[in-house]
Amino acid sequence: MGDYLSGLWEVLQKYDALGAFWVNIQLTFWAGLLALALGTVLAVMRISPIASLRLAGAAYVNVVRNTPLTIIMASMVLVITFQLGLKLSPNLNESGFRFAVVGLAIYHAAFFCEAIRSGVNTVPLGQAEAARAIGLPFADSARLIILPQAFRGAVAPLGSTLIALMKNSTVAAAASVATETASVMKVAIELSPDYLYAIFAAFAIGWLILVIPVGLLTTWLSQRLAVKR
Repeated sequence: MGDYLSGLWEVLQKYDALGAFWVNIQLTFWAGLLALALGTVLAVMRISPIASLRLAGAAYVNVVRNTPLTIIMASMVLVITFQLGLKLSPNLNESGFRFAVVGLAIYHAAFFCEAIRSGVNTVPLGQAEAARAIGLPFADSARLIILPQAFRGAVAPLGSTLIALMKNSTVAAAASVATETASVMKVAIELSPDYLYAIFAAFAIGWLILVIPVGLLTTWLSQRLAVKR
């Protein structure tokens, strides 16, 4: 048993399993920031008093949410990189990583938008009406009154979306990111079939170690920051 575990550890070190998880963490971090920023803009558009903005926001959300993430990620490489010749870095691997971040952000922004909009629904309607009554423009009303409370009410759905983003970062392989966990696990299993189940279990445990604390943290924050009515 000891020899088997020692061999498994050597396999995981050989294919840099820890480094693969670090790549997924970086993908999640940068894509999460971009998706949150874009999702916030989309949420403001969806609650805007301007009909064209509401229509554009709704169209984005409905189209992107119903488009498979793999297609978006593959398009980053097949269409933008190879057909249009656009690169985000002279280094092909670095460019693929950045396109993966953009693809993940574009896709998950729609879900962040809906999470924030669910938080907007927790804000009493009277507060927005009071803001209009004192002549506060919609942009200032959203920035100063609606969004701060909406984020507090949307911690739980935002956390769920972040967890989904973290797990979906494995789709980065479609954008030519060969160093993330899904690609590394596939190569490790193919070249070390004697450790097939152990490798799979090791990567599964690694994902549990990443995902469970995020879920616990967002649950605690949602209770901590909940607005008492």
